[in-house]
Amino acid sequence: MQQRRPHPQHRVPPPAARPAARRFPFFKLLLALLIGAAGVWAAYKAVSLIAESLNPEPEKKLVEAPINEEEWTEMVAGLQDLSRNYRGEVGIYLKDLQTGKTWEYNADKRFPSASLIKVPIMAAVFEKIRAGAISLDTQIRLTNAYRVGGSGSLKWVRNGTSLSVMEIIYKMITESDNTATRMLINTVGMDYLERAFPGMGLKYTNITPDGMSLTSRPVKNENYTTAREMADLMERIYAGRLVDKQASEQMLDVLKHNKSRSRLRRGLPMGWEIGHKTGLLRRSCHDVGIVFSPRGDYVIAVLTGRVPSYSSAKAFISKVAKTTFKYYKIEADYAGLPDSSSTGRSGRVSG
Repeated sequence: MQQRRPHPQHRVPPPAARPAARRFPFFKLLLALLIGAAGVWAAYKAVSLIAESLNPEPEKKLVEAPINEEEWTEMVAGLQDLSRNYRGEVGIYLKDLQTGKTWEYNADKRFPSASLIKVPIMAAVFEKIRAGAISLDTQIRLTNAYRVGGSGSLKWVRNGTSLSVMEIIYKMITESDNTATRMLINTVGMDYLERAFPGMGLKYTNITPDGMSLTSRPVKNENYTTAREMADLMERIYAGRLVDKQASEQMLDVLKHNKSRSRLRRGLPMGWEIGHKTGLLRRSCHDVGIVFSPRGDYVIAVLTGRVPSYSSAKAFISKVAKTTFKYYKIEADYAGLPDSSSTGRSGRVSG
């Protein structure tokens, strides 16, 4: 919370010479006003201290052996080689959340956002909740008008079924459910989302009705995003700064339940936690997330476009994740498994 500065003590010019009997009430009044102002400031400071004690800043994770400069340099050299050799377009942003080290490759290049758009949509819905316009318990009735093909199970749910906003957010992120996405867009309004995105500090990430189309062909007004902006959203969620601390914690918990087992998840060992969101549409294939590793947590956004095939793009993203794993691993991961380099196991999660 930004500390409020005390009111400046304005210098009062000395009054003109007056008889002592008339000067005394003036100084008495001035003294009373100063004491009153000091009392208000003291009360404000007391309330601020109480608020800070109830909502302390999150403690920084203690990392015994963070990645060092030599390892970082070697790792990003490998990532750069991977990126240059892939036949599609690539945008990557990587940040170590303990050391602050960053590496980027075409981080500001615009890509069709595909289902990555669902992350800022989620944040915008939580902003509506913070403002009191809706709540996580608000019920929305599923009708045929909301049904959309593609990812997700809600398209098979019985007509008239009521779901809470929290249930719909969960479906939209964990299953990338397109019906859930349409329900939320209709609830908060496309106009609101178009205003909310710039309000989050997003310069390139936009949302349009055309961009929400599931056609594989190019659309007139595409939804775009960049690796940097998606990584920034993830970092703000991690730090408790997207919407507010409570909303960030809820969003991170949802992201950790993503059901995708390909791309980033496939390149990381079993037992490592990741909160992430994938996207795949119109020859674009992405994955962005927060990885919780033994040697420090990191944000990684890998975006690809004009891919020769979705399978090659998924494999490329997995290779990027596996490269980071090689440098962020320790002798045994959180699950207590042997180091994959000594056993010949890849450490991948099947799926």
